[in-house]
Amino acid sequence: MHERKDPYPSRTSGKAQTIPRQDQVVYSRWSAGAPLSEDETRAFDRDGFILLRDLFDAGEIEALCRDAKRMLTASNGTLDPDTVIAEPDSGAVRSVFKVHEQSAVFARLAADARLAGVARFLLNDDVYIHQSRMNYKPGFQGREFYWHSDFETWHVEDGMPRMRALSMTVLLTANTPYNGPLMLMPGSHKSYIVCVGETPDDHYKMSLKKQEYGVPDDELLTQLAEDGGIAAPIGPAGTVIAFDCNTMHGSASNITPFPRSNAFIVYNALSNRLEAPFGPARPRPEFIAARTSVRPVVPVSGPLIQSAA
Repeated sequence: MHERKDPYPSRTSGKAQTIPRQDQVVYSRWSAGAPLSEDETRAFDRDGFILLRDLFDAGEIEALCRDAKRMLTASNGTLDPDTVIAEPDSGAVRSVFKVHEQSAVFARLAADARLAGVARFLLNDDVYIHQSRMNYKPGFQGREFYWHSDFETWHVEDGMPRMRALSMTVLLTANTPYNGPLMLMPGSHKSYIVCVGETPDDHYKMSLKKQEYGVPDDELLTQLAEDGGIAAPIGPAGTVIAFDCNTMHGSASNITPFPRSNAFIVYNALSNRLEAPFGPARPRPEFIAARTSVRPVVPVSGPLIQSAA
């Protein structure tokens, strides 16, 4: 039996370093019928993310926000308790995972052509939901999400083979310069950051609250920021940020009175479905990384919420 070759080794030595990306960013050739403009497609390839505005109308945003608030109440018995992650200090809800399977509204959002159609175009493949979640940052209590590349974790801990996945972040409250908006490092997706430290078993139980393994080296983060800068796309509820799986990103704590809530839907190419983890022997649970419940998303057009008329 041949030993599996790891194209993106990490957490296997004591040396932090960067290695060049070995995969494409945009897998489709742009044409006039694409769901993104040529400039947007070029920007995603260059920067590793794009900002999409005015995709949803007021009624759709209201329905999403209403269900996001419902999911904040973990004690109401409607959510799988394993999917609800609390802040380590305050106990406030930090994240709710598997929202596309716990909410009809978010299931419809995940299948919406305005998101899934863009993912299929950029990845040039059928896609499925690798992960979905709501990230909450209540006023005064919302803690930071430290700098990281999603792909590093998905590769090491979940067994995602290649960089052929992306996230769609839908802002469900206004993200301002002050309340801990998502920050990204333009161009960082072109380099893979090798992290140090062997991953302990069941690392997810700690990392979903505060990550200590798979954390990039300060010197390498500084170099990425000096090379490409730091962007903090902001906007009202309904704004969408699409970003590549290897784009370095994070967010600061929210010390303002104004809450910040973002929905994340992660689309992975069907040809890139998970294998055995490249790090720990035991993969993370299904609610974090879909392994058996893999179903191609069939994009649905039209409004999220059907009118009663």
